[in-house]
Amino acid sequence: MDNRQEWWRGAVIYQIYPRSFMDTNGDGIGDLKGITRKLDYVASLGVDGVWLSPFFTSPMADFGYDVADYRNIDPIFGTLRDFDEMVSEMHKRGIKLIIDLVLNHSSEKHKWFEESRRNRTNAKTDWYVWADPKPDGSPPNNWISVFGGSAWEFDPARGQYYYHQFLKQQPDLNIRNMAVQDELLDTAKWWLDRGVDGFRMDALPHCIHDAQLRDNPPRPLPPPDGKTVIHPYSMQWHTYDKTQPEMIPFLKRFRALTDKYPDRMMVAEVNDDKTVETTISYTNGPEMLHTAYDFSLLVHEYSAAYIRKKVEEFFATPHDSWPSWALSNHDSIRVASRWAVNGKSDPAQAKMLLAMVTSLRGSSFVYQGEELGLTEAVIPPEKRQDPGIGSTGTGRDGCRTPMPWDAGKNGGFTTANECWLPVPPEHAQASVTAQERDKNSMLSFTRSFLKWRKGHPALLRGNLTFESVNENVLAFTRAGNGETLFCAFNLKPTPVTIPLESGWAPVEGHGLPSRAQGQSVELAGFGGFFGRKKT
Repeated sequence: MDNRQEWWRGAVIYQIYPRSFMDTNGDGIGDLKGITRKLDYVASLGVDGVWLSPFFTSPMADFGYDVADYRNIDPIFGTLRDFDEMVSEMHKRGIKLIIDLVLNHSSEKHKWFEESRRNRTNAKTDWYVWADPKPDGSPPNNWISVFGGSAWEFDPARGQYYYHQFLKQQPDLNIRNMAVQDELLDTAKWWLDRGVDGFRMDALPHCIHDAQLRDNPPRPLPPPDGKTVIHPYSMQWHTYDKTQPEMIPFLKRFRALTDKYPDRMMVAEVNDDKTVETTISYTNGPEMLHTAYDFSLLVHEYSAAYIRKKVEEFFATPHDSWPSWALSNHDSIRVASRWAVNGKSDPAQAKMLLAMVTSLRGSSFVYQGEELGLTEAVIPPEKRQDPGIGSTGTGRDGCRTPMPWDAGKNGGFTTANECWLPVPPEHAQASVTAQERDKNSMLSFTRSFLKWRKGHPALLRGNLTFESVNENVLAFTRAGNGETLFCAFNLKPTPVTIPLESGWAPVEGHGLPSRAQGQSVELAGFGGFFGRKKT
């Protein structure tokens, strides 16, 4: 296959959360014109593409993941003309654009649902998942919403419950209905025709439910330890409310559509009880999706053994799937805080982690602000916005705060008196402007490392083999395209010396601290080493 049609293999894709990137109209909320204004900055990072979180017309119950019109732009973000200009300017800079496609559910304000809930005889009556109550009036089964509570909401007009795996304002589409599939595919075609380069497919395992609506079995949990937050959603095995086999032909239809366009790709979001198995099944072979990333590295567990285990699980059996990896996104605590050793974030660790995740075999997703080493913001209760707070403790607001462009008011994000979420003082101090003046900053490192990385074909598409050198060091070789590299990353703040087999020559220019001497390498705290096989 022509490699130009597989630009996504080994690519680094930058996630933009539009509400929080750049505001140009002074309302305290980011917009599409703000993204366009900052595209030179995005290009300077050395990324290959952008994943843009939802910007569709929406009541914003879940900040755009409750779509009321799949073919229009919400006025707070701008217009279709603004979108077209943004796409054109991205492409001028060689940046691909992947947009979020929310397939599992719409907003309750979508015209489809407003018609569907009217009665049981309308043209859209089975476009959503409806079910009769049990004889005692209770919900049809025991399925639980991701945000807590029953996943069923009673609608008096129809005298039935509708299914919502997230907020009650996000009713689940009935993707078993071929008319719904056709409409979603036609929507995807509409955006492809408009010039997008692909889709990030939201909450994909959720899209099809068990036709018999069988109860999920209980899931044993460890005894309370006073630290771990237990969510009701984790008290069940999600055997019947998600990840059904009927998803496969649906995804094949999507692949057939995108294959009609050159250089397009689809990345699945996967998070379920059998994440690796599902990820592979959704991406294995030329008829399936191009890649998928899961939540394996978006958790609190942090060790070389854990990261190695999760990567090895993916490659444990022969298949034709290509993984994608991420350490942060708009739904998770920022990695600079989540993986901070002894509770203290460290710029050296942030540099090492970015180099590590973009050196794994696969594609990489970097969340806005990760290139600045931003920590999780602490949002006062009265300023919180996240509708999922009830199920996630403090919610997801801490990773969604506006980008700090300078040290001025609101971090230079907006001219409004207030942003939709506050900019923490520590973020303003770590602003783009401040870091651009510092050649040792996280931003400077990101730019130089990603540029350096592109000069090493083994890091883009080479095979990966792990090496055991030290319990605190993640080490592996990448081999392919005429190059073999040895990569080692110290995950701890204390220096460590590891053995180095003969035949490896240090590669300079990556920016991580280490020193090779004979047949050993001293890795600084949070240091890293790259060696090339001598020829």
